[in-house]
Amino acid sequence: MKKPELLVTPKDLNALERLFNAGADAAIIGEERYGLRLAGEFTRNDIKQAVELAHKQNKKIYVAMNALFHNDKVEELAEYVAFLNEVEIDAIIFGDPAVVMTVREVSPKMPLHWNTETTATNWFTANYWGKRGATRAVLARELSMDAIIEIKEHAEVAVEVQVHGMTCMFQSKRTLIGNYMEFQGKNLEVERRGKERQLYLFDPEREARYPIFEDENGTHIMSPNDIAIIDELEEMIDAQIDSFKIDGVLKSTEYMEEVTKLYRDAIDLCTTNREQYEEKKEWYIDQLEELQPKHRKLDTGFFFKETVY
Repeated sequence: MKKPELLVTPKDLNALERLFNAGADAAIIGEERYGLRLAGEFTRNDIKQAVELAHKQNKKIYVAMNALFHNDKVEELAEYVAFLNEVEIDAIIFGDPAVVMTVREVSPKMPLHWNTETTATNWFTANYWGKRGATRAVLARELSMDAIIEIKEHAEVAVEVQVHGMTCMFQSKRTLIGNYMEFQGKNLEVERRGKERQLYLFDPEREARYPIFEDENGTHIMSPNDIAIIDELEEMIDAQIDSFKIDGVLKSTEYMEEVTKLYRDAIDLCTTNREQYEEKKEWYIDQLEELQPKHRKLDTGFFFKETVY
């Protein structure tokens, strides 16, 4: 039975090596200037070293260029794509057609993964981008299991699904935190209102904490819970979903390392010994629960419920 790729998002080179050793097959990295909600910042030298490390182990490196680009950045894209081609990354992740057009001119053989975060909700759109150069569609996080399976049945491109981690609930290109603090007359030293600040929006009624941070791409509000589908992999594996992603944004390397090991074991068992996988499901969940911070619960996202607006 075909095993899906196990895809992770490391925060630095040390994390990349540890996650590969834990069983990951591929990693998403990049620079904040070009990629959305990355777990960590990778300079060009870091990217070059990451590719060398990955290819020695027969692993893959994908670089995110899925930010929302304005005119001032479009002229930079060709030079960046040329660099990525030179160091031989395995694919570029894009959402903006400007990236597709640039890749066609600079590196026409470069594989492209279509990821707009929210609009990959049907196979027609996935195949539309497939006909324009994409080799993979990264599905929206708000899809049900049935919708994911149906898309895979009709998709002419590979399909990637997030199986673990937090999701983005809101993004604005504006620096909302900094603007608010300045309005309040407070000095937050907010030139980099980054992930390390551990800022939250708190909902006392639900006792929910929504992580919030700013970066070069604006303001991001994240989900209060983490997706965990480690005990519900059968349908997607049987449908031959191509890639399972563990999102590492706002997560420690230690956390990501242990979670990657668990999913590596679960994927291997589910593809080789289904009965043993079924018996081990509760153990997987128990192990994940022990790793979770007290204020972050695990749930199944939208996999088994209708989207409510």
